[in-house]
Amino acid sequence: MADTTFPKLEPYRVGLRGRCPRCGEGHLFEGFLKLKPRCEVCGLDYSYADPADGPAFFAITFACLPSALFAVWLELAYQAPYWVHAFTTLPIMLATLLPPLRPLKGWLVASQYHHKAAEARLVRLGEAEDANGW
Repeated sequence: MADTTFPKLEPYRVGLRGRCPRCGEGHLFEGFLKLKPRCEVCGLDYSYADPADGPAFFAITFACLPSALFAVWLELAYQAPYWVHAFTTLPIMLATLLPPLRPLKGWLVASQYHHKAAEARLVRLGEAEDANGW
């Protein structure tokens, strides 16, 4: 498949569905959050992808913040005992945290591919001069 040209896909379209960012057909995930080693359709190696804690950060910031505010409101309004929080706040937090993790991770991996993001590399002065033709 070396001669195959792939369409330019939007990261949010393929990432949110958990599809390969290059072909849009293969799957990104092996389990709930574990990335496959490569795409089963086009062979894209997923070793470039390192979303780190990005999905958890976005999920906690945008999804769990409202549920934490609910817990604070519940405590201030009703001085609820701990068991009430365990049966109301904990399930709400888990329900708002877990579902967005996988789509967010897929979106971040697809964005890394789309923008050709990679780890920074140190270049020695002589190599930089040779590479730039200076």
